[in-house]
This record gives sequence, structure tokens and C-alpha cells, in this order.
Amino acid sequence: MNYKIFFTWWNKQTFGTFLKTLFFGKLVGSDEYGNKYYKSKKDERWVVYSGNIEATKITSDWFLWIHHTTDKIPDNKDKKYTWQKNHSENLTGTKYSFKPVKIRKNEIKKKYETWK
Repeated sequence: MNYKIFFTWWNKQTFGTFLKTLFFGKLVGSDEYGNKYYKSKKDERWVVYSGNIEATKITSDWFLWIHHTTDKIPDNKDKKYTWQKNHSENLTGTKYSFKPVKIRKNEIKKKYETWK
């Protein structure tokens, strides 16, 4: 058995979530990233993340379901529009985060004149 589950919450799920999932959870589905979504008889909904726990890993379809905005269980086979981008998690703080091109001081053109 993996004993990290007893001591750390950042390894997929806590021990309490593990027990709740084991005794009361019914697997409803999973997304393309491997996150698994559960529901109880009292209509409580939760997710067990694959890998790092990061809330932005939930796709928009599952986000609507988990927050009771819709009761329709998302299907990976649902047709997406051509203009829709694939979901990506928030990469802030990682080496893959967006970093704009640095502007050199002499290239900045002011639209106003400073006070003297």
C-alpha cells in the first residue's frame, strides 16, 4: 500500500477522500487527462486528479458538472467546434509559462511627455 496517502494531500487524494470514494463514491466518468469524477447518493460530486492536484486540470465540461451547473455527464465523444482550443491547465510558475518578449529601453516610444 502507498503510505503517502496518509500523510500528504498533494498525492492524488487525502485519506478521507480515499475512504469516501471507496464507500460512497460511484465512478461517473473520466476525462482525457485521466482525472476521475465521482458522485454520491446525496449528489455530492468530487474529482480524484491524476498526477499533481491542480484545479485548472478540470475541463470546462466537467467543471460545469462538478459545480452543479448542469446534470449532463460530459462525454469525450461530444462534438467540439473547430474554433475551440484544447484545454490546458494553468502553467503559471512552471517552465512552460508564458513569457513575453522583453522590450529594450530605447525601443519604447512614449505617447506623452514627462514633467520636468
